Amino acid sequence: MKRRTFLAAAALAAAFAQPAAAQDAVKIGMITTLSGPAGYLGQDIRDAMQLAIEMGGGKLGGVPVDLVVEDDGLKPGKGREIADKFMQNDGIKLLTGIVFSNVANAVVPEVVDNGAFYISPNAAPSTLAGKGCSENYFVVSWQNDALHEPAGVAATAAGYKSAFVMAPNYQAGKDAIAGFKRTFKGEIVGEVYTPLGQTDFASGMAQIRAANPDVVYEFYPGGMGIAFLKQYSQAGFTGKIPMVLSEPSLDAVILKAVGQAAVGIEVTSHWNRDFDNAANKAFVAAWDKKYNRPITTYASQGYDTAMLIASALKEAGSPDNADAFRDALRKADFASVRGKFAFGQNQHPVQDWYLLKIEDVDGTPTAVTQKKILSDYGDPYASQCKM
Repeated sequence: MKRRTFLAAAALAAAFAQPAAAQDAVKIGMITTLSGPAGYLGQDIRDAMQLAIEMGGGKLGGVPVDLVVEDDGLKPGKGREIADKFMQNDGIKLLTGIVFSNVANAVVPEVVDNGAFYISPNAAPSTLAGKGCSENYFVVSWQNDALHEPAGVAATAAGYKSAFVMAPNYQAGKDAIAGFKRTFKGEIVGEVYTPLGQTDFASGMAQIRAANPDVVYEFYPGGMGIAFLKQYSQAGFTGKIPMVLSEPSLDAVILKAVGQAAVGIEVTSHWNRDFDNAANKAFVAAWDKKYNRPITTYASQGYDTAMLIASALKEAGSPDNADAFRDALRKADFASVRGKFAFGQNQHPVQDWYLLKIEDVDGTPTAVTQKKILSDYGDPYASQCKM
């Protein structure tokens, strides 16, 4: 009897002596575009989020996380299939990563209808910003239209009286043109939509030549943007018909590919690598040290997305604590690499916008911040969101 008591006591003592079980990692499901000409957009979002996790010692907000990544191939059906697998098979309640709005429109409603959270590092279509908003849907980047409205402001301020506009024929392209037209006070003398993914712009160049506008505005991200700007230069428009663009049409990768032909182009953006704040300096230094490639706005948005998630995990511990997690997200209590950041009524950003100009800096075309052009700017759909 005494021996049995002794053994039981020893076993109990041994149990208490064991280290506490490690906290289960919160799984974050990333659906993004990793293949094709636009693949670098998703790669930059993924790598920036992974960088933030590494900088946190494998944690965000002190909570261990596991970033689970799959390629949507820029296919809405594939994106939805991945989302269903993440939620139903893997029990993931926090999703992110989508680059393109056609994929977002297919995926986000499915995610929020299942009670999970979706936090967008890029795509933010108008269809989900107003009446289609959701309490579990947050956007870190911008609302699509609002991304392009500053360019309309800049083109008007530059004194241009007529503009020719072009974009891919999908939701983000339509939102882009709508945004530019909303704030540009001159005449639209040509409006062209091309198939998503098309890289032959010969017909568009001919129409630009015939219209002879004061300025051209186009929205072609990724490989489409590289092709457009090269063909624009080949058509002889560089230096003759100026361009004012939003940042996705001339990101750091496009700029490197196009080179000197981009010098002089004005660009509007909510972020640039030369922003002088502590969060941005730390991010840029960490990126440059780890990755041997240009840093893009997509990367900045991926990093900010990770920092927002970190702020919510620090307070709520897990998206399983849905109400606390949602409340923490709404506070946006993190240091953004772009500076000021807050959510509007529809949980899309309210932020400042800047005018950049491509300048030749010691032989290298570089985006240089010129001035702030909009302060605390939201989007036109927030008032339609009833939450």
